[in-house]
Amino acid sequence: MKLSPLICGGATFSKQYNEDPESLPVVEILRKCLITHRRCFNAVDTSPYYGDSELLVGQALRELQIPRGEIYVCTKVGRVGVSEFDYSRENVRMSVMRSVERLVGEGGYLDVVYLHDVEFQPQEACLAALDELQKLKRAGIVRNVGVSGYPLSKLYSLVSLCYDAGTPLDCVLSYCHMNLQNVMLEEYYAKFKSKGVQHVVNASVLSMSLLRSQKTLEFHPGSPELKRRAQQAATLCSSQGVELADLATQFALEQWSDRGPTVIGFSTPEEVTRAASNLAETTAEHTDLVHSVQHSVLGDLFNTEWPSG
Repeated sequence: MKLSPLICGGATFSKQYNEDPESLPVVEILRKCLITHRRCFNAVDTSPYYGDSELLVGQALRELQIPRGEIYVCTKVGRVGVSEFDYSRENVRMSVMRSVERLVGEGGYLDVVYLHDVEFQPQEACLAALDELQKLKRAGIVRNVGVSGYPLSKLYSLVSLCYDAGTPLDCVLSYCHMNLQNVMLEEYYAKFKSKGVQHVVNASVLSMSLLRSQKTLEFHPGSPELKRRAQQAATLCSSQGVELADLATQFALEQWSDRGPTVIGFSTPEEVTRAASNLAETTAEHTDLVHSVQHSVLGDLFNTEWPSG
């Protein structure tokens, strides 16, 4: 089965993005993704770090009764809280088995498990946790092993070490590095592929709420000046009858669709339809607007980074 161009992200099913995740129509969101727009979506991505997201996704998948072989179920391991991590072998195994039970049922398997936010832990801890995930892969409990995080250099370092050790990673999940504000993932794509990575997955095309007309969420680690310029970009787009979030989504999908899948989170079924529509559209007619946002509004803050997400 080929991985779809879009992946339904589970971070929005948490209090980080929504005050009351249990009130979200998770079943209908996943129905829209995995059934109505199955040409665009055949995967869902979540994490134990996202509060009750795994539970909500698992309940929805059981209700929808989609044949297991028709969807990719992806999750993560290692991040426990905002400032709490547990990369121990014992926790990795426990967390994976708990995710199996939550998402697909006891005795099942997970298509992808990422080591979550690797930049916060020492290299030795990351490698030990990845070794445990490889054992779970050999046991058939995990089909693909990957890493996720913000700094591309840290992701590439781990990918290289695993490749040199003869246990190449299958997937890399990068976020906030392929969007209107930052396109640095382009520089690393060939590097990741040269080290055996099968899927380079792009996430957060709105840069964690930065690239939209609504106010950027408080937790966003970008500078106040970056947030101010993002609002300027939203005003510029609005003056031309374009929603910044749509422009950002179309741009990211157009840039990345030939390279790998993109993870997008949703809070309503209507947002799913909008994303599927954006996948089918092109930003060619908005080329001048994209250039203005990136070079005239963002200017010297285009391609800038912050220490971590």
